[in-house]
Amino acid sequence: MSNSKTIKTGVIGAGYLGEFHIQQLQTISDVEFVGFVESNPERASAIGAKYNVQLYQKQSDLIGLCDAIIIATPTVTHHTIANDALNNGCHVFIEKPITTTISEAHELIAVSEKNNLMIQVGHIERFNPAFLLLKEKNINPQFVEVHRLASFKSRGHDTSVVLDLMIHDIDIILDIIQAPVQDIQANGVKVITNEIDIANARITFENGCIVNLTSSRISLKEMRKMRIFQEKSYMNIDFLNKSLEEYSLTNNQNNTDANSKLFPYDESNNQFIMYKKNKSNPTNALQEELKHFISCIQKATTPTINGNVATEALNIALIIQGKINENK
Repeated sequence: MSNSKTIKTGVIGAGYLGEFHIQQLQTISDVEFVGFVESNPERASAIGAKYNVQLYQKQSDLIGLCDAIIIATPTVTHHTIANDALNNGCHVFIEKPITTTISEAHELIAVSEKNNLMIQVGHIERFNPAFLLLKEKNINPQFVEVHRLASFKSRGHDTSVVLDLMIHDIDIILDIIQAPVQDIQANGVKVITNEIDIANARITFENGCIVNLTSSRISLKEMRKMRIFQEKSYMNIDFLNKSLEEYSLTNNQNNTDANSKLFPYDESNNQFIMYKKNKSNPTNALQEELKHFISCIQKATTPTINGNVATEALNIALIIQGKINENK
């Protein structure tokens, strides 16, 4: 058990994502789970019974008892709920995207800074074991190809696939490519819902790196892959299966281990292609994300995915959305 201060935490919104938060918060030793708010009476009753947790009818009642609030409600409600929590002394964890507009995000950041409280946003792929492996590598991407495909689900239709799925990869890209964005082109179409269901974007960075992103929520199979190409190496990160494969040009035949293989490339010049499958730790990304949030509160440190970082991702997502609307 930790000697750190226990953080009294509540969840607002006990839908698909909210339930996972309730489940994981109860596994973290430094959390005292206070309760939750859910507007759907049947859902509220089911969650309360399943996890033996306290249901609150009013958000204000729950907020008044907490040090921190997890917001897992539709995006259009994020600003209002987070603003209320921040103005009543609570740190906030907001599921992505942070808000629907940049101005709303800036308002929340200003309120958090004024009240000396923190915002963390749920860009969960930053805590994916495969991505943590990638961050250990020396990467300088020149071209990146991204596919995030999901089967159709009867939720999340209040927003486009850009803000629903693609924003995960936008956040990752902004983290690994340390250069300003030069140009954005995008197209997308509505297929089943009244919002964009499949989208493609091409982002050019000032350092010359080009990123091609495709996101769909009407696919027959699930895929969350990012392929990173750079000088003398290529990496394939699979967020779904939590794996990282690496192909690199080498002239060191002895630089292998049990997880790698050598293939001939130019034997006359002693050059080989080395394939390596990196093993990731079997961690729960949501649990790690929430632990990070709680730890930042305890230590008064800034979360990795704070309000400013999340707003940058939202800004690019909204530009992509705008480009799609222009091209309809």
